[in-house]
Amino acid sequence: MSTTIRFYFDYISPNAYLAWTQLPSLAVRHGATIEPVPVLFAGLLEASGLLGPAEVPAKSLWMSKNNLRKSRILGVPLNPPAFHPFNPLLSLRVSSAALAAPQRTALVGALFDAVWVRGLHVSEPAVVERIAGEVGLDGAALLHEAQQPECKARLRTQTDDAIARGVFGVPSMEVAGEIFWGHDDLPHVELRLAGRDPVDEFDWGSRSRPRPSAMRARVSGKGRDG
Repeated sequence: MSTTIRFYFDYISPNAYLAWTQLPSLAVRHGATIEPVPVLFAGLLEASGLLGPAEVPAKSLWMSKNNLRKSRILGVPLNPPAFHPFNPLLSLRVSSAALAAPQRTALVGALFDAVWVRGLHVSEPAVVERIAGEVGLDGAALLHEAQQPECKARLRTQTDDAIARGVFGVPSMEVAGEIFWGHDDLPHVELRLAGRDPVDEFDWGSRSRPRPSAMRARVSGKGRDG
């Protein structure tokens, strides 16, 4: 029985796009199956009390160049999308529709390509319909399904389930119950799939977990000296 890599993603993330370009070959090398799971990145941030990269100007600037470096090293195209950040709800809901696994995989790849290679605005229904049609799907039917309460609830459930599993950002890859975060964690995913994880379960289980610190609150408090 093959191992499943559950891939949590939002089209708004360039790192999710970069990871998606590498996952298929990684999965083939280890006989694994990819299960793409659309989630709302904004929902993950809200649950964790975090800011998105675009909300921290210095981080946004760093990440833009960092992602460009990664794309050049990987040999994959990376172009600025039409708008960023953009509202990803429609594309995420369409990707959450009732589709066979090969159809979902094709649609996810096409939408990632639309955003990060072709610079298209996937918040627009006409664009999403056209992209779906390009991979042989009924775009109009998918748009109709995406507006139904069941489909909207499905995306919310997927996001809530991801949070419950420990997902706090995108992309995240879940392998055998463990969460790996970000494109840069793909080498660790590969080691885990190859049975060569340098941290085994006994070693990890024997370590005490760090406790939350009040240091930040004390340093930033109104009563500090200086």
